[in-house]
Amino acid sequence: MDLVIDSGNTRVKAAVFERGRIVELIVFSKNEIFEKLKKIKEKFKVVNSVISSVADFTDEEREHLDELLTPLFLNSETKIPFINRYETPKTLGVDRIALAAAAADQYPGKNVLVIDAGTCITYEFITKSKEYLGGGISPGIEMRYKALNKFTSKLPLQKAFQFEGLIGANTSDSIHSGVVNGVFNEIKGLIYEYKRKFEDLTVVLTGGDTKFLEEQLKSVIFAQPNFVLEGLYTILIYNLANG
Repeated sequence: MDLVIDSGNTRVKAAVFERGRIVELIVFSKNEIFEKLKKIKEKFKVVNSVISSVADFTDEEREHLDELLTPLFLNSETKIPFINRYETPKTLGVDRIALAAAAADQYPGKNVLVIDAGTCITYEFITKSKEYLGGGISPGIEMRYKALNKFTSKLPLQKAFQFEGLIGANTSDSIHSGVVNGVFNEIKGLIYEYKRKFEDLTVVLTGGDTKFLEEQLKSVIFAQPNFVLEGLYTILIYNLANG
């Protein structure tokens, strides 16, 4: 069995793969990482593993992880199953690398736009020739709500809400209308622009806000909430096969 670990700033997602399929998915806080990984090793016969982290581990933490798993640490030097055309590859986030790998693996011969709706909304584009060209980054839903509250003196902090109207008749609804409709129309507009430029475009939606967005976007996307984990698994298998 293979273990895939996606470590964020505060939360970790770990998936146990068997023959290309997730057999167990565990989500926990970052300060529990060693305790949880030990339990996973006790429960499953883990042979190979890969770790992606948006924040660097300390030298001590890396040593501990090496002792526990001897994992592949994903970085800009890791072998990848696509051609990276990004102008500054060393600045490309490991989560974005994983998404591109998943797109290249699962949609061969297709132009693919991956939309990751999380803390930020990222757009990753990979061509049918497996060339990663880049994409875009914009504030995520929660970040937009927080920004309205933080950078103004009177606007209240709101929680994400499925606002289905257009006109907000009060301050709360006006905030929801601006954020929710803004995100939906940003995504729809960018999909439209990509489709104008690249024919036969496949669009994949992933990330923490997938469920919030997919109902409005289901006619134009494939929702795959574990796309980062699947991309990490693809990279792990590619590196095992290519030394």
